[in-house]
This record gives sequence, structure tokens and C-alpha cells, in this order.
Amino acid sequence: MSQRLDRVNELLKREISACIEKSFEFTNILVTVHAVETGKDLKAATVFIGVIGGQGEADRVISKLNAKRGFIQGVVMKRVVLRNTPKLTFVVDDSVERGVRVLNILEELGDMDLENSDESPDN
Repeated sequence: MSQRLDRVNELLKREISACIEKSFEFTNILVTVHAVETGKDLKAATVFIGVIGGQGEADRVISKLNAKRGFIQGVVMKRVVLRNTPKLTFVVDDSVERGVRVLNILEELGDMDLENSDESPDN
């Protein structure tokens, strides 16, 4: 990816995050913008959203953000001047949850190895 596209993605990430923080209220839910991937022509951007909260809240948050996409694009594009305003699409990014599950599995495997090594007789 080009440096320009990386800078645009990072700028969009910061501005979208600020817009969501100021304009939306999600009770008992933490909503974060993990990444933004913009197409090379800057006409479309996928926004990866992390949701930490109640069960099934992620779908509700994503549908709310996609419904208010025009508002978010308008606010962000007043601060980010580009020739083309990318059409934002919000999707759930569950990489944090997957990472936690992997770490838990590795920890369990480590505990099992310790238990097995304690039970084995010393020669």
C-alpha cells in the first residue's frame, strides 16, 4: 500500500472515531474504530469497528452506524478534504475477541503441560 493511502486511512480512522465519540451514545458498550481500508481510487472505504459489550450488540451498533453513514461522511469530509468522498461501509472487527480466545487456549494448554510434567516420574 502506498504511503499516501496509509496516511489517508489513518486520518479517516481518527476523524471517524472522533465523530462517533461526539455524535453517538452507546450505553454500556465500548465502540472503537480499529482500522479503515480505502480503495485505491478513494471512492469506497471499509471501516472496521470493534464492539465490546453485551451479547449481540455488535450487529445493532453496525446497523446504526450504516444507517447514519451519510451523516458521518458529511462530518468527516468537512475536516478531511479529498477530491472524492469515500462511501463508508461499517463492518464488525472481531479480531480482539479472536485474539483473547487464542490466548486463553494457549494458557489452558500451558496449564495442561505443567500438570502433566508434575505427574511424570523423575528418572
